[in-house]
Amino acid sequence: MALCITKLIVSSLLFTSTLFFTANSHTFSRSLLPEELGLEKEKLSHLHFFFHDIVSGRNPTAVRVAEAKMTNTSATAFGLVVMIDDPLTEGPELSSKIVGRAQGLYSSASLNDVGLLMVQNYVFTEGKFNGSTLSVLGRNAVFSDVREMPIVGGSRLFRFARGYAQARTHSLDLKTGDAVVEYNVYVFHY
Repeated sequence: MALCITKLIVSSLLFTSTLFFTANSHTFSRSLLPEELGLEKEKLSHLHFFFHDIVSGRNPTAVRVAEAKMTNTSATAFGLVVMIDDPLTEGPELSSKIVGRAQGLYSSASLNDVGLLMVQNYVFTEGKFNGSTLSVLGRNAVFSDVREMPIVGGSRLFRFARGYAQARTHSLDLKTGDAVVEYNVYVFHY
């Protein structure tokens, strides 16, 4: 009888402790130290490249995917949405070394001036950042000399990224609409 009671008590304690630990192992959130994720010291990197937005020709890298009824009569093309897979190169020539792609979209989001909403990932394909991405979400006032857009995140070597991208138009072909934009990106990351 004593053996049965002992087994019952041990079983009850094991069951109760299992419930207690199971309930606590499914927490919604917890605090971590960066080292627990293998993160080292935070760094600041500067990236410089050229963005080629090609809307003309047989192989455009930027295509119109949506528009509003008023887009074609709006002075700012309000409502226009363009999907992109634009090459990023080391130099301003399209023939220079490709270091990545700008993938995402931009849309005309202003009724009063040409202001684009930029939602894109810079996907790097060369060098130490090969396979890493940076995410941009912000306003691009395309006729300003220098535009600044926030870097809101990234992946792989750019985990926990934050910073900004400065864009400066290098060239714009008014006949075709093709543009080359110089980017200087400053980003904190681990």
